[in-house]
Amino acid sequence: MGCCFSEPVDFDGEVNLYHFDLHRAVGKGAFGKVRVVEHKRSKKLYALKYIEKAKCIRQKAVGNIIQERRLLEEINHPFVVNLRYAFQDDENCFFVLDLMLGGDLRFHLERTGHIQEEIVKFWIAELACALEYLHGQKIIHRDLKPDNILLDAMGHAHITDFNVAIHYSERRLHTSVAGSMAYMAPQVVGKKGYSWQIDWWSLGVTAYELLFHKRPFDGRSADKMTHSILKDPLVFSEDATTRCSESGISALRGFIDRDPKTRLGCNPNGQGFQDIQRHPWFAGIDWQAIEKKEVQPPFVPDMKQANFDVSHELDEFLMVEKPLTHSKRKANPDLEKMKPELRQLEEQFTVYDFANMQRISYYPHNQDITAVGRESGMTDRTMAQSATGTIVPTATIVERSQAGTPLPTDSPQQSLSRASVSRSRRSPPLHQGPSPPIPNSTNGYAI
Repeated sequence: MGCCFSEPVDFDGEVNLYHFDLHRAVGKGAFGKVRVVEHKRSKKLYALKYIEKAKCIRQKAVGNIIQERRLLEEINHPFVVNLRYAFQDDENCFFVLDLMLGGDLRFHLERTGHIQEEIVKFWIAELACALEYLHGQKIIHRDLKPDNILLDAMGHAHITDFNVAIHYSERRLHTSVAGSMAYMAPQVVGKKGYSWQIDWWSLGVTAYELLFHKRPFDGRSADKMTHSILKDPLVFSEDATTRCSESGISALRGFIDRDPKTRLGCNPNGQGFQDIQRHPWFAGIDWQAIEKKEVQPPFVPDMKQANFDVSHELDEFLMVEKPLTHSKRKANPDLEKMKPELRQLEEQFTVYDFANMQRISYYPHNQDITAVGRESGMTDRTMAQSATGTIVPTATIVERSQAGTPLPTDSPQQSLSRASVSRSRRSPPLHQGPSPPIPNSTNGYAI
């Protein structure tokens, strides 16, 4: 009886799919899935996000794939889902990311109805550390919401989904509409120009939703939601104080402030994060211990059950979809004969291996990447609206940018005091408008 042996893996060569054993699927999106994988040599578990090139090209998302790949290489933080490896084969692009098996906050919110204040406060403190880091790297996330916050097995919160994230400019405000509408700041939906301050608004809306299981602004249509975000007062129900302390409500009012000059977290000259740390709601928090993940989370996910939609595994079991398999690349592909989009992926979706390569910054050269042959105008992605305040996950949307808006002279600026910010980041790029986004997955990894 014959026996088949797999070829030995060259761990000293470029990372590829053969370096990993493939385990269960934990997420699904428009272009592929997220699977748990195990590195064969280190035995460490990761999340493998794979994106089918053909579907990516059909939906004109090549530019977004490349831009997300570059931004993720710049980021390494305890409360971010960090990139560990990136590579491609003939059919797919692969992101190997930190594994988060605790589920996303949308999953837990729907399961419990609302989240206790002490738990929300802990998560907001961790997420504030992550946003302060990202802004220090001159990155705006632009799509912070419960769906894009993942828990690890211990209960720590991590920001994921950077496919509409961009570098911000010190010289000009951005005007493109990007993100999920229910969490967009007035400066985004009003198209008046915005910068990093919008992430703190989204954090406040997220905290409000986790506490009260409804969003502060809603509407039956995009126009009505835009009006609500721009004009409606921030309202709390009569029983709000039974779920949230006065200091907590004060913090929510601080984050969900239409004026970015007075919004909590947005004080210029590096004082914004200190304002958050000094706020009464966060009294008693040891911020240094938080940053080091030395504080025991008040909520620990139940790891005896799946914290994601288990139906993802059934698709391949029932042969609904073509399963992911290890496959060798074609030797010496002729770039000149490739379709322009495939060639762009070959040349710009480069290999990354965190164990053997230092992270680099593409700023200020990381302009928004335009896919070859991409049509202009708005994407055909739609926004899911809620008519009654019930929870409806909103799709990530993006609209091409208008001409950049110059920064007013009295606009708040963030002091780049963090040691990790390179001194070479003095000449920011002008914003040209992003490519269409990648649809969200159901577990927050976004594919």
